[in-house]
Amino acid sequence: MKLVIVTVVEEFQQDVLKLFKNAEIENFSSSDIDGYKNGSSVLMASNWFSAGKGGNESSMFFSFAEEDNIDHLFDLIKEFNSNLETNNPIKAVVVPIEKSI
Repeated sequence: MKLVIVTVVEEFQQDVLKLFKNAEIENFSSSDIDGYKNGSSVLMASNWFSAGKGGNESSMFFSFAEEDNIDHLFDLIKEFNSNLETNNPIKAVVVPIEKSI
């Protein structure tokens, strides 16, 4: 069992849900997050007088899943990203689990 973490801009949230389903990862959690591309956005967002938007509305999904399902998910994400016309690919990482209860 491993932990997979996926981040995506809000525009592709429904696509990620389909990818999880196709990879047979049915148990997962999600959270709304603000995504930043560079340090200046973070500094601007922390300024009380900033009139600009601080970050991009994004989502983070995570699941404890079997390695085979995660491998399939990564294949699906690679295929999805190869067909994108934007500069906001789906990002994913895998974290090994040393202990669990």
